[in-house]
Parts: sequence; structure tokens; C-alpha cells
Amino acid sequence: MNEILERLDRIEAALATLVEQRQVQDWYDTKTAAKILGRSAYCVREWCRHERVHAEKRACGRGNSKEWMISHEELQRIKAEGLLPLPKHGANGVPPRRGK
Repeated sequence: MNEILERLDRIEAALATLVEQRQVQDWYDTKTAAKILGRSAYCVREWCRHERVHAEKRACGRGNSKEWMISHEELQRIKAEGLLPLPKHGANGVPPRRGK
């Protein structure tokens, strides 16, 4: 009987993990988006910085630091279509800067 109860506990734990992984959020930070996409958080931050994905910055913690946030819709678009093309460069060869 103990063996059956232990198996049920393991099954419940596995189901809880699956439910947690499948929860849909409106916005994802780069760490969570990276986990979903199977990439590193650094890679996803670089995509945001280079405008390869549609992302927004939101205030976090103290000071002026802001973190990139990616919408659920954009995450689905990335999965289906991939990254956006690199933005056009200006006359001096430098990509246009986005507002901070």
C-alpha cells in the first residue's frame, strides 16, 4: 500500500510541474522567455536590444534599471515565424537608437 501512495505522490508532483510550466502569462521576463524558447537569457536580451523581437522595458527594483518584457503574443510569433530581420542601419552604419 505504501508503494502505491508513493507512486501517487510522484504522479501528483509531476502533474503540478506540468501545470506550472503551461501557465500562460501576459508578459514574460527574458529569463522565463529564454526557458520557454530553449535559449539563454543573455541571447533573449540581445534579441530585444537589437530589435529582433518586439519587447518593452519596464521598471524593476531600485534606481533606473529596467528589464525587457516580452508579450505572450510575441512569444508565440517567435515560435511560429522566428526573429525579426535586423533593423536598417543609418547613413553612418550605426543602427538607430531606441529611446530609453
